[in-house]
Amino acid sequence: MGRPRQKEGEVATPARLLEAALVEFARFGYEGAKLAEIAERAGISRPSLLYHYSSKDELYGALVKKVLTDIGAILGAALGGPGDFRVRLDAVIGAFGTFTSAQPLAARVILREVMDDRGPGHHLILEVGVPLIDAVERFIQEEGRGVIAPELPVRQALLQVVSAAFLRSATGALEPALWGEGDHHLALARALFLGGSRP
Repeated sequence: MGRPRQKEGEVATPARLLEAALVEFARFGYEGAKLAEIAERAGISRPSLLYHYSSKDELYGALVKKVLTDIGAILGAALGGPGDFRVRLDAVIGAFGTFTSAQPLAARVILREVMDDRGPGHHLILEVGVPLIDAVERFIQEEGRGVIAPELPVRQALLQVVSAAFLRSATGALEPALWGEGDHHLALARALFLGGSRP
């Protein structure tokens, strides 16, 4: 007997599991998250969860990869968009800032993984995340030649913007007290890369 067919409009079980895993791993980290809680949140049994993802490592890896792949998709669209360097830089930073603001749980998962270099998703940060940083750094160096200051350490400036966006999103209820009102990712990026100038 096969599995029941998915009803129209129903979210597929693997997608529901990743949504549930995002909540659990963001709240408790890899060590503290429980597969039984993830399964319950997704509305299935633990054995059913293990049918889709054979272990906690596999589920966590799939989650980290999905977050990084989603970021890659929005960055790729912004990098390939129309306009000169300044317009596209704004698009890249804006898209990334929008993603992190809308996905605070994803930001927490990535921050946890970056801080714990023993985590099971660490290799995904290296294999998927680092090439994304490389691509944006290359864009800034190549397309921004003659626009950005030649002595600017591009990668370090980029990581300032990226880490600020992740950290701001992950701070939850502390965000207004720590960061103030409004989104300042674009202003920070312009100050670092363009000396604060606008397109």
